[in-house]
Amino acid sequence: MKEFIITENDEGRRMDKYVMNILRGAGPSFTYKMLRKKNIVLNDGRAGGKELLKSGDSIKIYLSDETFEKFSEKNDTGIAADHPMPPIVYEDDDMMIVNKPAGMLTQKAGAKDVSLNEICLSYIKAQDPEAYRNSQFTPSVCNRLDRNTSGLVTFAKTYRAARCLSEGFSDKTLHKIYKCIAVGVIKEDMDLTGVLVKDAATNTVTVSDKGDGAYIETIVHPITNNGKLTIAEVSPLTGRTHQIRAHMAYAHFPLLGDNKYGDTSVNDIYRKKYGIKSQILVCTAISFPDGFEIAAVAGKTFEIAFPEEYMQVM
Repeated sequence: MKEFIITENDEGRRMDKYVMNILRGAGPSFTYKMLRKKNIVLNDGRAGGKELLKSGDSIKIYLSDETFEKFSEKNDTGIAADHPMPPIVYEDDDMMIVNKPAGMLTQKAGAKDVSLNEICLSYIKAQDPEAYRNSQFTPSVCNRLDRNTSGLVTFAKTYRAARCLSEGFSDKTLHKIYKCIAVGVIKEDMDLTGVLVKDAATNTVTVSDKGDGAYIETIVHPITNNGKLTIAEVSPLTGRTHQIRAHMAYAHFPLLGDNKYGDTSVNDIYRKKYGIKSQILVCTAISFPDGFEIAAVAGKTFEIAFPEEYMQVM
């Protein structure tokens, strides 16, 4: 028998999610079968799995040591260990903020992919292998950037951080600011609105002024221009797939280097001259509101500089 006592970090989690994270290799059907047979109990009583856990709760799992070990093995992070950890902008016991480079996936798309998520997991494991092995929560990234978009990504080490960050991004109390190079001269601030429709088959989106689709809003603040290109600060008030890239293109200011929504002829010129192969878009700042549950970051803004190689293009 294995017993797990719930701590404050895991308060509010559903019991079935907690157990399935322990028995990673078992699958949901096995977990629910064990719950029905009372081989997994909550506070020594029968549980259905949907119960929300409280600090001090006891979960007991009655399986043989062999079965438990078989199902509780964590995914190997050895391959990711060969990849260098991107710059860490901030770190505490609950979370990290990492500067993801362009060209790196935030989360894996295929079984053989090595993404930022796996690299961060490998980093966490290397810090304290025993704590990583015994933890009943698998750390994870909490916001995503396109493969070729660089910049700040949050990574939760604890369930509490994962919940707070996910809720903050969902209800827009956490604010992300991007900088980009747009083709054309933007002379004044723009408040862009519209609707966005995603085509999952082609992984592209279409923006229009009205009609069916998801409402989007994007605030654009020009910083400087050279008569041909503009560096702009962009704040997406809604968070949709490819929102900034598609919205800027719809406003006739496509991002330089954007191979999906950009100006092909302009991109060709800058590819040959400067080696620009993908959209110049960087998440340069994340702001946390006052009163944020993770007190260490409450009321703070974490910011990185716009890369020098992009400035040289101007």
